[in-house]
Amino acid sequence: MRIGFVGTGTIASAVIEGIAADGHQITVSRRSATRSGALAARFDSVTVADNQQVIDNSDVVVLGLMADQAADILGGLTLRADQQVISLMAGASLEAVARLVAPARAVAVMIPFPAIAQGGSPILLRGDAGLVRELFGVRNTIFELGSDAELDAYMCAQAVLSPALRLVDDAADWAGARGADRAGAEAFLRLLVGSSLLGSETGPMLAALDTPGGYNQRLRNHMVNAGLTGDLRAGLDELAGDGS
Repeated sequence: MRIGFVGTGTIASAVIEGIAADGHQITVSRRSATRSGALAARFDSVTVADNQQVIDNSDVVVLGLMADQAADILGGLTLRADQQVISLMAGASLEAVARLVAPARAVAVMIPFPAIAQGGSPILLRGDAGLVRELFGVRNTIFELGSDAELDAYMCAQAVLSPALRLVDDAADWAGARGADRAGAEAFLRLLVGSSLLGSETGPMLAALDTPGGYNQRLRNHMVNAGLTGDLRAGLDELAGDGS
């Protein structure tokens, strides 16, 4: 396919990296010269151009812009009716994107994550899954969402990643302070948590780790009693606009 990327931030760059070897002709925005230049130097399939030329050279346009900047940037560009548009913009509904890119067709809002560069990443999707599956579905797992409200809920819930990483990082620091090899402790904990989450649903796993008096039960109860669950829910409510 002829694919153009308007905006080449961190996530858009990871998306480009994930499909650069798939035989597509990819044109990327000069908007972030350092990232676009690095991509073009690394992949023969990638060329750099100004935003309008990116659009002119493409049948599929991917928007890697900040939602609050999209109207200003796209307002000075002309898209074609035969083009399909995928938006990577969190916070912009499919209907809002459709208004911005007319007469082109807004196909989907797609929320990828950095691991898409290597594959094996989740992708949140609102809209028509066909094109996104064709481009990204072989190496990644697509979660099709039926409403903007559902997408918003997933977007808030995915923020649990950073606190989870902080817990692992802090536990590795603690182990290091107790005489363990800090790097080895982190590697062990990353593998333990990652493999466990991929290997089982959370309910059965929690039950399996509920040995009375065991390390897992004791630490979990300590953290729940200290307010972990309530604090998490309050934080998610705040992200969703339900908190103060």
